[in-house]
Amino acid sequence: MDSGTEVAFAASNSSLESGGAAEPAAALHLLSRQPSRFKGVVPQPNGRWGAQIYDRHARVWLGTFADEEIAARAYDVAAVRYRGREAITNFPGERPSAGELTFLAAHSKSEIVDMLRKHTYAAELRHGLCRGRGMGARVQPTTPWAQKLLFEKVVTPSDVGKLSRLVVPKQHAEKHFPLKRSPENTTGNGVLLNFEDGEGKVWRFRYSYWNSSQSYVLTKGWSRFVREKGLRAGDTIVFSHSTYGPEKQLFIDCKKTNKTAAAPAEKPKEAAARVVRLFGVDIAGDGC
Repeated sequence: MDSGTEVAFAASNSSLESGGAAEPAAALHLLSRQPSRFKGVVPQPNGRWGAQIYDRHARVWLGTFADEEIAARAYDVAAVRYRGREAITNFPGERPSAGELTFLAAHSKSEIVDMLRKHTYAAELRHGLCRGRGMGARVQPTTPWAQKLLFEKVVTPSDVGKLSRLVVPKQHAEKHFPLKRSPENTTGNGVLLNFEDGEGKVWRFRYSYWNSSQSYVLTKGWSRFVREKGLRAGDTIVFSHSTYGPEKQLFIDCKKTNKTAAAPAEKPKEAAARVVRLFGVDIAGDGC
């Protein structure tokens, strides 16, 4: 099936999902749009993106998504469930964990497709991993494909120093962490934000705006994060959020700088001065 036909099918399927009939004008509009760069992803009439997979020459619709990359990740989940762990995916570097493979095997294809269509797959996976490890077990980290990068920041000496705070770049702070006070999360100055790290541990930081330096900062809880992660100046902090669910879960992780401090070169030992005795007087051999 060529890309133009797939786009027309996508328009039809999207319209059926919304309960209406496919509009020829919408299909023609789609035909003029550039196809997705991702496998299994097709544009939709309303600017959204659809995901689909073929099983035994039959087309299986996986749902519509606001972001092209999220649709591509939904296709990857379906591809692994339908074709196994060696399936060709859009993000080959983000292979599913053993826990996720077990979760996929424990659910039928139709159940996985239903989760993807309802945008509940990430939550179902998380709960499934927790149940699988028993009561009281540590929560499993959210799978990488269910996270979307917000921004990265290289920490400075002051970020990991005695000030016990991380300065969040203003452009990213105002875009991704706007300060909205509410009775349940406001504690004095600023708000409390919860972040999950790469190991599934939840960190709580106080996030506020300092008028004195006109900067957005993470304060309370930050020094403990620095100590536990062993952060040093030059390391990178990665901020992300979840791609599924009505409430965006925030994530924080760190990338260590693989640099070994070059040991200062040892100064060459000065050549021992030659001493010449002439008529009982020591004469230096360096020409002085």
